[in-house]
Amino acid sequence: MSECTDSIAPDRFLSICGLVLKRGDRQVLDGVDLELQKGEIFGLLGPNGAGKSSLFQALAGLIPVSGGHVILRGERCAPGDRALLKRTGVVFQSPALDDRLSAEVNLRLAAGLYGTTGVTAAERVAEALEFAELADRAKDPVKELSGGMRRRLELARAFIHHPEFLLMDEPTTGLDLASYRRAWEKIKALAKRGVTVLLTTHRAEEAALCDRLAILASGRIAAVGTPEQLRARVGGDVVELVAEDSEAAVSILREKLGVEPEDLAGTVRIVADRAHELVPRIVLALPAGAVESIAVRRPGLGDVFLTLTGRDLSEDEV
Repeated sequence: MSECTDSIAPDRFLSICGLVLKRGDRQVLDGVDLELQKGEIFGLLGPNGAGKSSLFQALAGLIPVSGGHVILRGERCAPGDRALLKRTGVVFQSPALDDRLSAEVNLRLAAGLYGTTGVTAAERVAEALEFAELADRAKDPVKELSGGMRRRLELARAFIHHPEFLLMDEPTTGLDLASYRRAWEKIKALAKRGVTVLLTTHRAEEAALCDRLAILASGRIAAVGTPEQLRARVGGDVVELVAEDSEAAVSILREKLGVEPEDLAGTVRIVADRAHELVPRIVLALPAGAVESIAVRRPGLGDVFLTLTGRDLSEDEV
């Protein structure tokens, strides 16, 4: 976990320090500490209910926190403070566009909200339409655009005032594969311009695209690092097998091979060094015909989450 200091480092954009959020008796965020560097894409990975959206809402000034603060370029302020918000573009999980209005008008309205008018507003709108690849659809009502086009327009809208910080909540929810890839091309293009991006996701494959990420579980940061650094914490490769009786397979493999298998909804998972050498031993240890399929793969961020928390990333937290 990162240390939170008031010192100004050349590459540090934002520090989140001891953020606490309570809802009744429930501790939604429990002393969250993070440091974001200028121009990086930072992911917040966790299951539904882990506190990701609450952290997003706190930084966007939508909900008050119970404790903690942020340090923006060496200056201390509260989450959602005006000094932070004027540097921030926000992309919500739910659409925030008016689908009755055209793409161009949505962008003009967004520019006006940030006090951008006249020639500057026209230039920004044209730039945003080009960025979203929607210059030829500028006059079309948003309701006539595809889901991928709308998401690109949401990104362009959030960047209309040229913010230094882009805050995104589950930005690719509901997109097909092609739209998902194009949305990520746009996110990476903004980071190359020096924009610091913080996004929430419950998808391990999306978190793997980030420069760095934090794993959030039950309102606490479990680990921070690059995707490769976090994968290294699993400590081996992953063997996954589907057996006729997964519960019996777990018992047999533990007894005969001395391994520690886990039964994840019918799939038996084993983490081991030189896992490829374990495969024939597994097949021989189990009754003939008991193995329906078996595979070896490198650990993913879902495996990291399971290793650190003991829970599957797909399981919602209550």
